[in-house]
Parts: sequence; structure tokens; C-alpha cells
Amino acid sequence: MTARQPAPPQPFRWALSSYEGRPPDRLGTLADASEPVRLWHLPALTQCTGKVLARSRAADLRFVGRSLDSMYDLLTGALEHADRPGGLLRLPLSIRRSARLPQPQRERLREHMAAAGLEPRALARRKRPLAVVDVVHSGSTFDALHRELAAWIAESREPWSVIRRKLRYVGVTPRGKSGPNADRWQQSPDSARWVRTLPAGHVVNVSLPWPEWGWYGNAQPKLNGTFPPSRWFDEDADTPWYHQALPQALAESLALVEAGRSRTVRDGLVRTVAGEPGFADREVRALVSVLRRR
Repeated sequence: MTARQPAPPQPFRWALSSYEGRPPDRLGTLADASEPVRLWHLPALTQCTGKVLARSRAADLRFVGRSLDSMYDLLTGALEHADRPGGLLRLPLSIRRSARLPQPQRERLREHMAAAGLEPRALARRKRPLAVVDVVHSGSTFDALHRELAAWIAESREPWSVIRRKLRYVGVTPRGKSGPNADRWQQSPDSARWVRTLPAGHVVNVSLPWPEWGWYGNAQPKLNGTFPPSRWFDEDADTPWYHQALPQALAESLALVEAGRSRTVRDGLVRTVAGEPGFADREVRALVSVLRRR
């Protein structure tokens, strides 16, 4: 697999587990002022995470923005000593508008994408699939990322016929009515054009109940601030953000990492994955074996 390129400055986030062999950061008293943590959303998060693993076909996951930091934390606990280099990475960008970026910001966006393995040459040569994961309402973030990736692939002349088999998108959506007449973000005019260029099953959704979806997307305290294009060249972008809600955010993230280490959560992940059609895939079964051995 092509080596991952160094990322340009990104919002600082403490390492909370030994995932990929890096020791956790020493936090001192940073989380001491928090209220007691109540992981009321853990059952729904565990089920959603298991479905993401299965429906992505055990792909390497790239979590966009901050909304699914809880899923990232849970998995870094569950897969703490697994031999899956590059299996979990964050792409902490906030791209909400459909307007085209100026050239300097486009180049910086590509630097961030390359650091996460979303560079055409790396995609064409990787072994495992790569899935971009985010909470989704309208799909505008996926639209912006794929539009830039498609332009980059065309410029680089890397084989789209190969890349399209490696690339996946997983949207975590608010739970609503299902059925053939339900509104889905990938059926909107902007999204449908590029979704149709990928193989069937490479753009999938996993639903969360409204309370949990709203918690992750809107209300949950976060370790770092949003990172929109206006901040991509800030000299202090990668410095820690000390704010009033930091102790609570750290305490909850630490609790989720610890929950991921637990037999209860790992068994829950295994049960969910085993109940999905994707369990027939060899890579998914191998990942289940890793969760069981952990």
C-alpha cells in the first residue's frame, strides 16, 4: 500500500488509546472537572458501528469532521491491538457549502485528502477498500469531497475503473420511515450523478435514532473546534483547544475508548456484524475474528 503522506496542520486531538502502537497521551487533570459520564447512547452506537463495519465490507474507515468521533473512539478501543495499519483515520474537515473553493484551498484540501489515503495514486494501489464515513443529512459534504476527488483522478490519469472498486461511502442518517418512497440523500440531483458511477453497494446508509443522531451531529461536546476552509491555513490550527466543555468531552471520549475495550461491546459488535449480509465477505469475517480475539 502506498505510504500515507504527512497531513498539513489539523485540529489537535489527544491520543486516547494505544491504537496503531502509539501510547495514549498523558492528560493529567484535564478531565477531572467533568460531570459523571452517562453513556446513554452506547447501545445505539454499538449497533450502528457494527453495521458500518459490515456494510463497508471491513474497509479502512475515514471519519469526516467531528460528528462521529464517538464511533472512532469506540473502535480505537475495540481494535486497540489489532494489526490493521491505517484502518481508522479522521479527516477533520468541515465542508458544508456547495460553492467551489479557491485554488489555494483546493490544493490544501487535496493535501488533507492525501494524508487520509484519498489520493488517486494511493487509491489505485491499495489492497483493502477505503470507506468515507460521516453523519449525513443532505449529502453536501460527500458531494464536495467526491467532486474534488473526481477532478483529481481525471487530472492524474489514474484508472477510475480500478479506483471505483476500492472506494465506498457510508452515510449515518437519522432514522425515519423506510421503503421505496423514502427520501434518501444519494437520490438528490447533486449526489445521484456521482453515486451512479460507483458499483452497487458502494454507497450505503446506516440509520441512528434521532436522539443519538442529533447528539453526535449537534449537541455533543467535542475535543476540538470545527475546521472549515477559512481555518485551513491558520498557523495555530494544530494547537490544543482548551475550552469550557473540554473536561466533559475528554471524559466521554475516554469512557467510549474503555467501553470499546470491553467484552460486552465487542460481543455486541460481533453480533451486529454477523447479522448483516456483509458477513459473507471474507474480510468482514476476518475482522470479526479480530474482535473476538482481542
